[in-house]
Amino acid sequence: MTQKTILNQTHRDLGAKMVDFGGWDMPIHYGSQIEEHHQVRRDAGMFDVSHMTVVDLRGAKVRDFLRRLVANSVDKLKVPGKALYTCMLNPQGGVIDDLIIYYRAEDFFRLVVNAATREKDLAWITEQAKAFDVTVTERPDFGMIAVQGPNARAKVLGLLREEDRDAIGKLGKFAAGEAKTTGGIDVFVARTGYTGEDGFEVVVPEAQTVAFWNALLDAGVKPAGLGARDTLRLEAGMNLYGQDMDDTVSPYEAALAWTVALDEGRDFIGRDVLEAQKAAGAPRQMIALVMDEKGVLRHGQKVITEHGDGEILSGTFSPTLGKAIAFARVPAGKIALGTAGNVRVDIRGKEVPVRVVKFPFVRDGQPQEGVLA
Repeated sequence: MTQKTILNQTHRDLGAKMVDFGGWDMPIHYGSQIEEHHQVRRDAGMFDVSHMTVVDLRGAKVRDFLRRLVANSVDKLKVPGKALYTCMLNPQGGVIDDLIIYYRAEDFFRLVVNAATREKDLAWITEQAKAFDVTVTERPDFGMIAVQGPNARAKVLGLLREEDRDAIGKLGKFAAGEAKTTGGIDVFVARTGYTGEDGFEVVVPEAQTVAFWNALLDAGVKPAGLGARDTLRLEAGMNLYGQDMDDTVSPYEAALAWTVALDEGRDFIGRDVLEAQKAAGAPRQMIALVMDEKGVLRHGQKVITEHGDGEILSGTFSPTLGKAIAFARVPAGKIALGTAGNVRVDIRGKEVPVRVVKFPFVRDGQPQEGVLA
């Protein structure tokens, strides 16, 4: 049975085209995916992300538990409100899910995990938590709205009580705080996102989510659907779980080495595999591709390199760049940046040259060096 967020009828009233996304009935766009993409890059747009799973962890040993559970180090979280992006691994070093951890108090951490992996995530987390006497509580009583773009923060701050605006306005990236809107809604505001733009992800009590959405709408924030969210995150060099990585792929094979902390004395699940891959090199690598010829790069297309063949993971037409872009997983080996022709993609039997570039393609609305060369 398809699940619905509390905003489902609101999306329909706004004329959204709805699609099945991991078992959820979600808006793909409200008329124009391209316009919604540019709206976020140039001003501010909002996304219903209430399908994401909020999980609260409580217990005296919750930090010790998270030291064991994830590949990044929660000891980086020293001040309540700070957040950490990380991967949760299986014993083979594969990614069970990528998630954000919020440090609320020494006995209270909050996780936000992906919607499509909810059941396996909760089962895994609950099983691992038993040895640490940590209570795992899913929070379906929350909705979540992501407000993203160069003017996003100002739009959200304008809805908060005056006494909360200063503290929330001073939040650094990957930090969060609690506030109340002028309408009396309690919100948990995190300076995080999935678009490569600045902004907030706001956790709202489910009963007040529609009211908060409508307040944003009245403030001039336009809704955006999953289509724009996908092109934005791909331009920003951000992985989509299930397409760019899964439980057979290690962080090193997903261009996520920066999320791995091999800090001394911490025995996290999958560490031995990652140590071996760091020492000997991972067998595969993820690279970023730009195609200067007309056409679109799509998932599953064969990628030909001098080290062997791989495949396109996520691929799309980039509205910001006006070109096709993609992530690909290929055999390990040094590949020169920028040289068209040394990597090719098989598109309906024709080998089309592509350029290898650095992640991300776009940062803060601007193409990165070498992407348009």
